[in-house]
Order: sequence, then structure tokens, then C-alpha cells
Amino acid sequence: MTFSGFSQLPLVQFKNRLCSENDVHCSISVDRMLLGLPAEEEYSKYIKPTSEDEGYALRAVIKYLYLQRSWLSPGDENLNNPRSCEGKGVYVYDLPSKFNRDLLVGCNDILPGVNLCSYFKNEGFGEAITNLGKGWFATHMYSLEPILHSRVLKHPCRVYNETQAKLFYVPYYGGYDVLRWHYRNVSEDVKDRLGIEVLKWLESKESWRRNAGKDHVFVLGKITWDFRRDKDPWGSRFLELQEMQNPTKLLIERQPWQVNDIAIPHPTYFHPRTDDDITRWQIKIMSKLRRNLVSFAGGARPDNPNNIRSTLIEQCISSNQCRFLNCTNGSCTNPKNVLDLFQDSEFCLQPPGDSATRRSVFDSLISGCIPVIFTPYTAYYQYAWHLPEDHRKYSVYISEQDVKEKRVNVVEILKAKTLKEKKDMKSYIVQQLLPGLVYGDSNAKFEKFRDAFDITFDCLLEKINRLVV
Repeated sequence: MTFSGFSQLPLVQFKNRLCSENDVHCSISVDRMLLGLPAEEEYSKYIKPTSEDEGYALRAVIKYLYLQRSWLSPGDENLNNPRSCEGKGVYVYDLPSKFNRDLLVGCNDILPGVNLCSYFKNEGFGEAITNLGKGWFATHMYSLEPILHSRVLKHPCRVYNETQAKLFYVPYYGGYDVLRWHYRNVSEDVKDRLGIEVLKWLESKESWRRNAGKDHVFVLGKITWDFRRDKDPWGSRFLELQEMQNPTKLLIERQPWQVNDIAIPHPTYFHPRTDDDITRWQIKIMSKLRRNLVSFAGGARPDNPNNIRSTLIEQCISSNQCRFLNCTNGSCTNPKNVLDLFQDSEFCLQPPGDSATRRSVFDSLISGCIPVIFTPYTAYYQYAWHLPEDHRKYSVYISEQDVKEKRVNVVEILKAKTLKEKKDMKSYIVQQLLPGLVYGDSNAKFEKFRDAFDITFDCLLEKINRLVV
């Protein structure tokens, strides 16, 4: 349900939709949302609304982000002590294989003319990239589903009795389900069939009916718009189904007006197993000499006049302080080319592509390269659990509209950043953010750090404990 749908509800009923009866913390957060504090001051920080409706929509985005941040979990105070699993049981449904593993069997034909089989090796990490060192893999951008499935199966709080569970994980690979139909001429009924079937399977379970799915989580390794088919025949309507409004959905890009859409980091190429793996990488990239002030890895979008990539490419190639890696000729299919560029650069340009978010944002962050963001929907309005509210700690924001109208030169703006500003941002990215942006392998043993998976499931349990009595 969209925010506009909620806006038609009485305020008390709206609050009851989001909070359990005794959850004072959630109740206060929603009161704060409804009062518009401090959203009223912040909703136009990045985008100046051109109409009353647009202003209302921007307020709603900020308010939902505040609510999602209210579910942030600090994790265990001492990670060296075994975590308590009391009231944190995670149950994994044993779905029929047609809903997950069978979707990977035809890996050479999911996308016409593209063989994805190598990407499904090593529990979804892909083939090891030996020349990059330990923990590096050729991971596909849509591999989130098998990666998280493998981790959940070994979650320290996993339970095998449904009555002991607080959180229920549904291992339906909806991303691969919808991906296989993208470039095939099939009916909408075919695109929707498997998603409807998994919901029918769940409806036979008392564990689903008990809380109408509010304590259930789905991991969907594509962007939310691939599951919200409207007038365009692209994708499925899985996330528009009434049964899917209560569960939490983990996606690489969320719908900003859906509070139960939670955006989590795109998978990168780095999948450490131990604290030492992370620490060694942090030391390496902190000491790396960066020869480029700015870089951009991507391609132009000549068919989209509203896209700013062509302008950025023009500004980049006209400067001797910016390096451009053209992805239209296949250069970016080799992970080492992209990672070498990012490790050699202080700033990495991250304009929108086919959608607002980019995997490249996370590739740049784990390389210690400061991302330059052009629309808040790329990161600031997305990853409430993994990126801080203050974007200035880890990124530079330049208005997409200013670039489009050629009022600014991006390279010149970045030249003006002081050495201290760059050092502070880089240090924060590498020392504070990086561990929480990578997905360790299924046998990961972290004591000092929490990775992206740990943060995600700690916050999920926090959310469920507040919303479900």
C-alpha cells in the first residue's frame, strides 16, 4: 500500500497498521512522522518540490525513512560473547524446490544468449577471482537470493520448530523467477504464476495466518519495480498483491513510499570470512596511492534525454584529473578493471542508470572511493539500515538538475574539496562503513565486525519484536 493509501486512514488506525499495541518506541516514531518533525525541515534538502503533491510525496519518503531507522539494532555490545537467541528464533521454510533451486537449473537460458551458470557457484558468490586475493569472487549483481539463503540456513538463532520462531524466512527466488521472463514473449499470467503459487503454499500454514505474514521476510534480488507491474508489461505484480503488503521485503532497491520495502546493499565482489580478512583489506586501501581525482565507470544513455551520463562523460574526458572507463565495450564485465579504477580514484561518479540505485556505489565504497551522488533516490532514500543519515560523512551530493542544465562542472566542484574533507570521508568509509556493506560467506566467523547480513537480520528481528506481540 502506498503512503497515499495510508493517508486516507484515521491517524489511530494508521498507527495501528505500523505498531503493535504495547510498542511505545514505535508509537512515538509514528507520532513524530505524523507531526512532520524533523521531516518538514528536511524533505526539500535534495529536491525542490514543484507542486504540492510532489512536496507531500517527498515528506512521506523522509517520514518512512525515520520509521525504518527506528528499527536499527545496535547489535550485541560485546561481539566476543555468544549472542543471545532468546526471542530471536529464525525459521526457514522448506519450500518445494521449484520456488528456488530449480530456478537456477536452467542457468544457461535464464537470459537469452547469456550463460549465468558460473555465477551460481560457491553459494551464489560466483567463481573465485584469485588475482585479487582471498575472499574475492565474480559475483553477479542479482545474486542476493542464494547468498542470503545460504547465510540464513546457518544463522546462529535458526530454529526448526515453528512455535519457537520470531521471524520466518521464505526462500522464494522471486528475482530469478521474474528475470527469466524479461525478454520473452509470455503472458502476464505466466509471469505471475509462481509468485501466486508460493503465497497459496504459505496460506496453508498456521505460522503465516497467525500474524497475516507480518513476521515473514522475503529476499528479492532485484529492484522493487520489477515486481510492481503497472501499465508497462515489464515484470510481475508480486509486490502489488494484497498478501504481500504485511511481510518485509529485502531488495537492492526499494519503493520509497512502501515502509515494508527495505533496501539492503547490492552484493559486491568481496566476501570475507574473518575479521582479519576485513582488516587486511582496510589497511590496504587506506594506504593506497590514488592517482585520479575523479573517475566514472559506465556508459552513456543516448536514448534517454533526461539522463545526465553524457554530460558527465563529456566533463570527465575534458579533464586530465578524471578517468573514464567505458562500459559499453565490455570493459566493466571484468571486475578487476572496475576495482582497479576505483582504488586509484578519490571520487567515483554514481549517476542513475536503468534505475536510481547502482551496484557501483557499493563497489566504490568498499574500494575507499568517495561516491558522488546526483539523486537522493540512489542511496540516501534507500539504505536506512546500512548508511548513515548524514550523507556528508561518506559522499558528495551534486544536484542532478544542476548537471542536466549545465550549471555546474562536477570535476571543478570536486577539485575544491580540501585534503581534510577527503581524508575524513575516506577514513569513515573504510573504518566505519565498509564491514557492514559486504556479505561474508556462509561460514563467516566475525567477532569484531558485523557484516551486511548481520546488520540486516539484527534489524529485522528488532522490527518484528516491536511490531508483532
